This record gives sequence, C-alpha cells and structure tokens, in this order.
Amino acid sequence: MNNMTKVFLVLGLAVLISLPVLAALKSGDKAPVFSAPASLAGKEFSFSLADALKKGPVVVYFYPSAFTKGCDLEAHTFAEMKDQFDAAGATIIGVSADSIARLNQFSADPEYCAGKFPVASDAKGDISSSYNLNKTAVKPGQADVRGVAIDHDFIERTTFVIGKDGKIVTTLSSKDDGLSPDEHVKKSLAIVQGLKSK
Repeated sequence: MNNMTKVFLVLGLAVLISLPVLAALKSGDKAPVFSAPASLAGKEFSFSLADALKKGPVVVYFYPSAFTKGCDLEAHTFAEMKDQFDAAGATIIGVSADSIARLNQFSADPEYCAGKFPVASDAKGDISSSYNLNKTAVKPGQADVRGVAIDHDFIERTTFVIGKDGKIVTTLSSKDDGLSPDEHVKKSLAIVQGLKSK
C-alpha cells in the first residue's frame, strides 16, 4: 500500500467516525408531537399525540409493517391487553410506513388490532425521523403474510412510553434490548401501570 492510499484510507475512516450515529430518543427527551392519518376498526381519522397526552401517558410503538409475523404478534398482544392499558389510563398508537389503505384492513382484522386501538401511517417517514429511528429498504418482491407486495420501508421496532408531561419515560428497542415483539407490549404495560401507581 503506497503512502497516498494510506492517507485516503485514514481520511475516509476519520469521516466515517465523525458521522453521527442515529440513536432513538431516550428517557427524559421531549417527545416530538405529531398528527397523522390513522385507522381505528377500519375507519380513518386524524390522530394527534398532543390531544392524546391530555388524557394521560401514551405508548407510541413503531413497527416495520402490517401483516408481517412479528408485527402481527405485537398488534395482537396489544389488542389482548388493551383493557389493562385503559385501566392504567394509557393510550396506544402504532406507527408504521404502511399506507392508510393497508392500515384500515390491519386495524379492523380480528387477528391483529381487532378494532381495539389505532394505527397511524408515517408514509413519508417524518414521524420516525423525528424520533431518530432507522429505516430499512424493503427487498424487491417482498410480500406480507397474505402474499401482498410490501411497498414501503421498514421502520425499526421501537416503543416509546411518553408521560403526560410530554417527556419520554422509557424507550424499548428490539435492536438494542433484544426484545421480542410481545415483550414490547408487556414491558410498556408494566411501565404505564407503574406511572399510575405513583
């Protein structure tokens, strides 16, 4: 390796090291408020995080795609435990890059959201970006469990429990914590129950 190659290699490494690593917002950070088209039981409406926080804590969970194995399990588990979240005074909102048309089907399906909580569309990725979440490009020809082509990027699976004051209480990450989709639900429930008991 000649000297010029070494110089370029060192410069290249220096640039890479200086690039910021995208890390999800953490406990104590102010949660970015957002409004988004959402679906509850197959009916579209506009979800507002600011309005939801007036009622109590909010669990904002980002997931890769409706009608995929892990996301289906997570939605089903949230639906099964919805009454316990209600008892703790917490609102649930799922967020993905799915179109509102896909979410209308997903939110109404008795196997998944079962009409019990809303899911919002972040088709442009603005909401996930404001929470510093990474996105992965869908593979060409990738389909969901129904065989329908997926036409959007996957947002990394991350759950934020946001207190009524608008600050993030906890960030749960599959990437960092190794949590399974249903563990996101159980851990976020325990956290909102803890907030209620304070």
